[in-house]
Amino acid sequence: MSWQEVSILALKSEFVLFAQQESCNFSELCARFNISRKTGYKWLDRFKESGAAGLVDQSRRPHNSPSKTEASVEDAVVALRGQHETWGGRKLRRRMTDLGHEEVPAASTITDILRRRGLIDPLESLKHQPLGSFEHPHPNDLWQMDFKGHFMTRRRRCHPLTILDDHSRFDVLLKACADETTATVQQALIETFRRYGLPNRITMDNGSPWGNDAFTGLTQLTVWIVRVGVAVSHSRPYHPQTQGKDERFHRTLGEDCISKAVFADLDECQRAFDRFRDIYNLERPHEALGLDTPITRYEPSQRPYPEVLPQIEYWPGDAVRKVQENGDVHFKGRIFRLSKALRGQPVAFRETAQDGKFSIHFCNQKLREVHMSEAAE
Repeated sequence: MSWQEVSILALKSEFVLFAQQESCNFSELCARFNISRKTGYKWLDRFKESGAAGLVDQSRRPHNSPSKTEASVEDAVVALRGQHETWGGRKLRRRMTDLGHEEVPAASTITDILRRRGLIDPLESLKHQPLGSFEHPHPNDLWQMDFKGHFMTRRRRCHPLTILDDHSRFDVLLKACADETTATVQQALIETFRRYGLPNRITMDNGSPWGNDAFTGLTQLTVWIVRVGVAVSHSRPYHPQTQGKDERFHRTLGEDCISKAVFADLDECQRAFDRFRDIYNLERPHEALGLDTPITRYEPSQRPYPEVLPQIEYWPGDAVRKVQENGDVHFKGRIFRLSKALRGQPVAFRETAQDGKFSIHFCNQKLREVHMSEAAE
């Protein structure tokens, strides 16, 4: 995603919410959002004085009406449902509260209103079954990355690339890609790392461009990710539930955005993705978060993206060997197969507690374990 294409209101909203977090480094946050400290303080002061209204044009119509009737409340419910056709009573109630409506019906009442107006699919409650509730305890502990199934625009195929923070469900990346190549994904990751910092780990499936290596799971892309300072892991083959949160995000993206339009090209896709992402992160109450929005649970990583790759260092006592062009590495007269993606890179053989057994590491990534009694590969 080009950050210039993100709506200014959404960018301001993200900034002021991040700026109020106790762990915030204000100068670094301003740098990541490419604004001056003066502008950052201006946005923050306006938000503290007037809330979200301070971030928008003064000509924006207010959310509240000085006089309300029961019919107008129903109309407000229906109007909000018209903007978010897949939201149920609980989400709509929370959003009306967040918007400052003076009279907000109970979730069950909102559901009754929608049912009376013929706006509820009788099968709707059967379509949204949760996928498991485990989550990592902190933002940026784990990001889930995947491509949603590609679809055709009027000119070419769109390959939506998504990254979701496991703890907060905050969507850190939603990009309309022309392909699924290493170069495309790497550039998208660089933009994301610059804005939100580095996660501790990224998990992904076993497909291209980040999988399909039988020995180490490393490819040219994942070698670069590890060099940057991020651990990588892969879901179990044929078990997409390992990526359950991102898979669920894909379903919401499909229902609320992709299925509702025929796009002319990738630029139009990206504009629609940006609008959807703003709503998903900043407005949409999330059931798994107790109806909070993802941005209230997320904060940028305090590990900045290194514009220059750090030097590879290993522990004292490690035996460091260089990976050959064919992906092999030599150690103690034996040959071990790693990956061609590692060719030319130094790896470390590290003794374990078991006699004759070594673990092989690339940067901070453990690749595999080998025993010297094993036959040479």
